Amino acid sequence: MAYQTFPRRHSRPEHRARPEQLGGWRLLRFTAMSVPIYAAAQPIMAFVPAILSRHYAIPLAGLGLVYLIGQVVNSLLDPVIGSLSDRTVSRFGRRRPWIAGGGVLFIIGSAMLFFPPQGATLAWVGIGVICYYTGASITQTTLMAWSGEISGDYDQRTRIASQFTLLSSGALVLTLLLPALADQLRPDDGPLRLTLFGTLVLVTAVPGLLLTLTAVPDSSAPTGAEPFALGRTLKAVFGNPLLLRVLAADAAVTAGQGVRTALLLFIVTIYFQRPEWAAGFFLLQYSFGVLAGPIWRRIGLHLGKSRAAVAAELTQAAINFGLVFLTPDRFGLMMALAVAQGLSQGSGNLMLRSMVADVADLHRAETGEDRVGLFYSVFSVSMKLGGALAFGIALPLVTAFGFDPKAATNTPEALNALLLVFALGPALAHTLAAALVAGFPLDAGRHAEIRRQLKARDEVHAAALVPAE
Repeated sequence: MAYQTFPRRHSRPEHRARPEQLGGWRLLRFTAMSVPIYAAAQPIMAFVPAILSRHYAIPLAGLGLVYLIGQVVNSLLDPVIGSLSDRTVSRFGRRRPWIAGGGVLFIIGSAMLFFPPQGATLAWVGIGVICYYTGASITQTTLMAWSGEISGDYDQRTRIASQFTLLSSGALVLTLLLPALADQLRPDDGPLRLTLFGTLVLVTAVPGLLLTLTAVPDSSAPTGAEPFALGRTLKAVFGNPLLLRVLAADAAVTAGQGVRTALLLFIVTIYFQRPEWAAGFFLLQYSFGVLAGPIWRRIGLHLGKSRAAVAAELTQAAINFGLVFLTPDRFGLMMALAVAQGLSQGSGNLMLRSMVADVADLHRAETGEDRVGLFYSVFSVSMKLGGALAFGIALPLVTAFGFDPKAATNTPEALNALLLVFALGPALAHTLAAALVAGFPLDAGRHAEIRRQLKARDEVHAAALVPAE
């Protein structure tokens, strides 16, 4: 794909047109549905299967198969939903109907999984998993696409993305507090944990869905929306080098985060021999992660998205390289690095999420095709792919070096290998992400030129549709 060259402009805000403003309350309403989605994600993966197996006698092998099917459906749906929502025409807009339908499925699936009846069967769980994953995929993919459309301003998109980061971190903190609360009330009570998780999700999901659907107008119409064609769709993705750079960087970011998540529990409980910190360590990091969104939003506004993304990834790489200096008696250093990790949490994802909409604008300027939903859907797939790669590589790797989480003791060599994979895996992944984004050509000045071109084209198109007197 040939990219049109736009004249460079100074990227400081005072040299650009006044940005489109979205009030704080309205932005909070628009992003409200992200709270239940992120609040449900970790319990669904980390707690629900174990509780259903232990307290509801659901076969573990069957649960594994059901979850695998749900994950496959989740991944395959994203590009389909993105492409279809780009082409949707309705009196309610093109994104709102999908979010409404996906939100309802998400609520039904969450209710089935968090409030299973006594005697629940694998079939019940299977239906709940499919509803949950289908609903979450539809809602999240379409909401990300809509978030790229409610403002065409370069910096406002960073602000919107940072709001998602802030709410997701807050939701994770609330979720991590619930197991601790359950242990204080009734230790080892799985159904109580499910009830607390489910209450948080449903109490935020019902009003959250209504707030998101009514926050801003969904007035965008499909542009250049030809009938779906697989070849053109694949070309729009794989023929777009800027999009591929963003997708590869995001996959690297999530892979680094995934390695850390996969091994953190082993590091705390086995390497440091501090099992009492098993849940508290996640809570420590995510608590400081609530501050990451506002901090990195300001950095992004000052540096621009691509340079802020490079700074974010190099910061996280440095933090993870610092883990190499840990020893079993340096738990304080581990805690300090966890705080630093929290303050940079999701910083790269924030910038990359915002950059997708800018790349979609460039694609529309050059081809006339509106692919923002498709681009956000493959962005979602890249996030899932990165996480899957992390678990698929990190766990077999530490096992190959002799680490066994079930062993009474592990050799010093196995523990050192565990620490090195925990430290160097994320450090190298974040360094790769920084290299992929460095020198990204779509900066604020160039994007302003693209928006002016799109606005002029839309005005000509609108004038052509006005009937003659």
